[in-house]
Amino acid sequence: MIRRILFAPVAIMLLASCGACSKDTPPAPPATPTIPVIDKVLAKAEVSAYAAELTAQWKDSVRYALQGQFDAKALNISSKTMRLWWAQYGSKPAAGRSLYISLHGGGGTTPDVNDGQWENQKKLYKPAEGIYLAPRAITNTWDLHFVPEADAFYERIIQMAVTFLDVDPDKVYLMGYSAGGDGVWRLAPRMADHWAAASMMAGHPGDVSLLSLRNTPFMIWCGAEDSAYKRNEECAKRIEEMDALQAEDPSGYVHEGHIVQGKGHWMDLEDAAAVPWMASFRRNPFPERIVWCQEEVNKDHFYWLGVPKSQTSKGKLLTAVLDKGNNAIVIEKSDFTRVTLYLNDTMLDLDKPVKVLYGERELFNAKVERNANTMRKTLIERGDPSYIFSSVIEVAL
Repeated sequence: MIRRILFAPVAIMLLASCGACSKDTPPAPPATPTIPVIDKVLAKAEVSAYAAELTAQWKDSVRYALQGQFDAKALNISSKTMRLWWAQYGSKPAAGRSLYISLHGGGGTTPDVNDGQWENQKKLYKPAEGIYLAPRAITNTWDLHFVPEADAFYERIIQMAVTFLDVDPDKVYLMGYSAGGDGVWRLAPRMADHWAAASMMAGHPGDVSLLSLRNTPFMIWCGAEDSAYKRNEECAKRIEEMDALQAEDPSGYVHEGHIVQGKGHWMDLEDAAAVPWMASFRRNPFPERIVWCQEEVNKDHFYWLGVPKSQTSKGKLLTAVLDKGNNAIVIEKSDFTRVTLYLNDTMLDLDKPVKVLYGERELFNAKVERNANTMRKTLIERGDPSYIFSSVIEVAL
């Protein structure tokens, strides 16, 4: 039996010839996973079909890697385990289901208390359509939902849901209450390129920057009498901050803020209005303007931008614009010496020369190739079918 070449969401696997294997016993991956390089230039008409082929292979690899964890409803990465619960609501749309990742309260307390909060979160909200998924945090610390190692789990949840539950990767939403709201404050900006929208309920923002939420609709909910840790005051300040960001950049920073009068830490589910509000949005993987501020968990790619991992640190900023009229990318501000630009035909006309501008400087002006290996590589790196790019430009600033 000859198996197709597949790649897993984290480790790449090559499933080779396995004539002795029964269909009930899948072949084991080799000790050193590899994937061949396919360095082929593609025409525009070939890209869509190859992207579909890659996505099918990618889903096969996710099934191979995660079937047992999906069945057990428990994800394992390194020494950590994240238990999962989900329920399905409504009929599946043609493009795929929605996914709501809902983070429970609790925080720095005993495992039993956090387990109880997880049980409560399971029944807290019910979308009209979609998969409502509540993960049990991987720690019991105050920052239980946004410890640095948690990001990989949320990415794996999305990959699993897209593959096994037919979720539309552009309809993934983040929400959370209390300590779960603390998690949303952190995860919404630092993983903004994953979410269609997010809603924070009764959490504390700490020192998080909201700049990266430029293309992620965001809701803030807090009781007017929720004075513990000054949540009510801090949330009100962040609503004003979002107002100011949108006033400066009217096509971005879509948001709503609600300080609920007469309510304390429990808002009697008035915040449930966030669910249909979020459902009205789809992620745009290729926004025309990106504002990217590094958070405490540093990232080397964000939407269609990439930077050297070695140069990332909290607070570093990169902003860039797609100038479709001039078939150009304009880098407005960069705290990095090199920037990688990922491209496809949705963003610019790749049959014409593409320009890259930085201030008064023209950094690039040439036609780019659509390359099969670039498409494969970007899907492997991102683990997201919406982020298959056919071309890459790297510029020195």
